[in-house]
Amino acid sequence: MNPLRIGNFSGFYGDRSDALREMLTGGELDVLIGDYLAELTMLILARDRLKDPSAGYARTFLRQLEDCLGLAHERGVRIVTNAGGLNPAGLADAIRHLAGRLGIPAKVAHVEGDDLTAAHPGTLAAHAYLGGFGIAECLRAGADVVVTGRVTDAALVTGPAAAHFGWRPGDHDRLAGAVVAGHVLECGTQATGGNYAFFREGDVRRPGFPLAEIHADGSSVVTKHPGTGGFVDVGTVTAQLLYETGGGRYAGPDVTARLDTVRLSQDGPDRVRIEGVRGEAPPPTLKVGRNRLGGFRNEVVFVLTGLDIEAKADLVREQLSDALAKSPPAETRWELVRTDRADAGTEETASALLRLVVRDPDQQAVGRALSGAAVELALASYPGFHVLAPPGKGAPYGVFEDVYVPQDTVDHEAVLHDGRRVPVRPPRETRALDDVPPPPPPGPPPPGPTRRAPLGLVAGARSGDKGGNANVGVWARSDAAWRWLAHELTTDRFRQLIPESDGLRVTRHPLPNLRALNFVVEGILGAGVAAQHRFDPQAKALGEWLRSRHLDIPETLL
Repeated sequence: MNPLRIGNFSGFYGDRSDALREMLTGGELDVLIGDYLAELTMLILARDRLKDPSAGYARTFLRQLEDCLGLAHERGVRIVTNAGGLNPAGLADAIRHLAGRLGIPAKVAHVEGDDLTAAHPGTLAAHAYLGGFGIAECLRAGADVVVTGRVTDAALVTGPAAAHFGWRPGDHDRLAGAVVAGHVLECGTQATGGNYAFFREGDVRRPGFPLAEIHADGSSVVTKHPGTGGFVDVGTVTAQLLYETGGGRYAGPDVTARLDTVRLSQDGPDRVRIEGVRGEAPPPTLKVGRNRLGGFRNEVVFVLTGLDIEAKADLVREQLSDALAKSPPAETRWELVRTDRADAGTEETASALLRLVVRDPDQQAVGRALSGAAVELALASYPGFHVLAPPGKGAPYGVFEDVYVPQDTVDHEAVLHDGRRVPVRPPRETRALDDVPPPPPPGPPPPGPTRRAPLGLVAGARSGDKGGNANVGVWARSDAAWRWLAHELTTDRFRQLIPESDGLRVTRHPLPNLRALNFVVEGILGAGVAAQHRFDPQAKALGEWLRSRHLDIPETLL
């Protein structure tokens, strides 16, 4: 049987608008998938729905489809997307209206059952992460476009693959292979050189979007259309495999994929083969992402220029603490960012930034109280006083939480293009999730001279967020570098290099097949990205910070 060619045209809500046309015209495809949803996106769509009950989906997808639905129909390419967000039925209806207006006989289906908001009082949105078999039911019935709400990102690939090859829930190895391919595709150009540690090794000014050739046994080849930018190699695929994952078991609603069994090999220019993936029965529970209003947030950034930076920072901290003492916010965070240089040639490079962030359930406590206190310092504080922008009245912020519910309590349902409803039964076989026993380490590197140098000279990294936790995946580029990395980068060393992780739980997961270590840092992001707990609220650059830290590295690796 010929492989199923699945391409990606969106990795997030706001990705390149012309990518759908680019993928449709760039080469042969069977299915195109668009991923629009993230934890923060669900909160944004929930706030949209508060203003307009008919909203709640990614409107940009509808605009893309207006330009490309006819082209997809002509080429026989089916489209699967989670752009339905909080309102997949509403988006499906809008697509039918669009197709009718354009005179295109498109069959549109959608998937329901993820919305559990009514069962979680006090939330703006609570949605279960569904698997791919609802998508498969829609495609088997002949749908040209399938819209979902909150499914796992990889379900956008497992669903079409299961429909095409006739896979069933017990086909764990095949499903796991598709999950791995789906995880590589889900973030679009991150698989083709985007956000890549070694980006200077190719032209990444405009990376092309990735596609995967899925085979009946679950193996795949990740590639891209000829002539598009970026590049696909074992490194770019490794980086994406480590993104927002944890240990050797990567759990989903359909299958638990064993990431410690993944084998990657270069299969030609811009082609990486993924094979050997083993799968296990999924957990008996589904993850539910809950978004709620956490309170109100405000911030002001003071610019400190020239001499006595620390003393200036101390002065403004003391002045504002005194001013806010009568009604202090529930949470106050100060951060001094030393961007200044001695004897600087420009005023900007002579300046440091002092950032104050306050949070409180009461908008008044972070609004007028802060703005009044900060503005009143304009002529009464440190020399050169000014701020990047005056504080506002305080903005609401969200909190993300994840909880778990039994799979059989969620009414997963495929709504076919002809209106029929097909229930999707939970898997009969499940397996409680536990950690993979740590594999034996490789042999230690031979003794020899070392040189103090950045970790990034011998290792790549990619980091990301999952609620309040962050993961940092680090991989070596040679067997010799892996032997050194596996012994050198312990959890204790990680804490030394990333002082923010001190006092937090840090778990190290070795993945020898990928020559990689995946670190999960619990709680470093507070209540999640919407709460903006830290300077880099999604931990996107945490890995690059780690790569910049200096270690004693064997000279043979440099």
